[in-house]
Amino acid sequence: MLDTGHAVYVGSFDPLTLGHEDVIRRGAHIFRQLTVGIGINPDKKPLFSPEERLQLIRDVVADLDNVQVDTFTGLAVDFVKQHQAAVMLRGVRTLSDIEAEFTMTLANHTLEPEIESVFLMASEQYTHISSSLIKQIAQMGRDSAADKLAQFVPPQIIKPLVAKYS
Repeated sequence: MLDTGHAVYVGSFDPLTLGHEDVIRRGAHIFRQLTVGIGINPDKKPLFSPEERLQLIRDVVADLDNVQVDTFTGLAVDFVKQHQAAVMLRGVRTLSDIEAEFTMTLANHTLEPEIESVFLMASEQYTHISSSLIKQIAQMGRDSAADKLAQFVPPQIIKPLVAKYS
């Protein structure tokens, strides 16, 4: 039987944003245990390696005793089930996110009917943040990139992110 007090929040987190961190922290208050799953897609070329993302996210959530971070390949529902969690936590920012999440949720429910999806609406101040926007700021912001990035990513992410474009 899957654990209803355990949720899994999956994504590529390349890089982790303040919006992602907000969902993690809010989820950690709702669920007894929260696992952050960093999906590894071998067909994509991420900015940060899986190991770098794993360490960066662990650094950001180090103060949360009920949060663990792991990497995975394959289907998200399989990762959730491997962790014996009953809940897949998802964050939504916009109406287009809701449409995409609706389709994904239907597919996930078909694959694993025991796993429920729970959605957290993004906090208002984070609805505009995306990993692609952050990469663009880091790449084009030059000398002032670090100051600008502080509005979008946790402090632990800024230096490694700027270094990727130096």
